[in-house]
Amino acid sequence: MTISINNADVSGNAGMPPVEIGEAVRRFREASGYSIEDLALTCGLTDVEISRIETGEDVDPGRVKRIAAALQMPASTFDSL
Repeated sequence: MTISINNADVSGNAGMPPVEIGEAVRRFREASGYSIEDLALTCGLTDVEISRIETGEDVDPGRVKRIAAALQMPASTFDSL
């Protein structure tokens, strides 16, 4: 499935709250057909790190950018972090 920033509704989100960032990451992950475990293996994070990002507990910019790369999203998607 192909997904773009526009159909995930996360473009232009300067100052996006952590929970919204996490929800956007989850939507992209699910739209790409990845489980949390699959995404963790693909981007070199743990499933716990992915879960914490998706719940908005820890939206570390470096980790979020690794996820963006693994999901083939533009690196600039989460530049507001």
